[in-house]
Amino acid sequence: MEVTAHKGSGKLQQVIGIGRHQLLSDAPDALGGEDSGPEPHDLLAAALAACTALTVTMYAKRKGMLLDDVRVRISHGQKDGGYAFQRHIEYVGELGPEDRQRLTDVANKCPVHKTLSGTIRIDTQAM
Repeated sequence: MEVTAHKGSGKLQQVIGIGRHQLLSDAPDALGGEDSGPEPHDLLAAALAACTALTVTMYAKRKGMLLDDVRVRISHGQKDGGYAFQRHIEYVGELGPEDRQRLTDVANKCPVHKTLSGTIRIDTQAM
């Protein structure tokens, strides 16, 4: 999979291509953008939220758990010299405490969580 970004129609707007999908990213007004799309850190938080919900839902279905919905909310920002994500998960359905704990354990193993928690290397080639 390849992701691309190039200048959009706004001052700082970027058009992001993800396979056959396209979305916008921008900076808020206060930073010189036009707020025409989420800023990059919001996209990163969205990836964590979506991955968490997808992973938990797939696991619950496979195990026959009575999970009606999983709602994930991510707060994020600079904190103590680093960047922090606070993930809040709400499980909707008839689940006991053991099921809820197991789903939380599974959430902590979603691929995006593992990526963000592990070592990340970025190799840059400029042309």
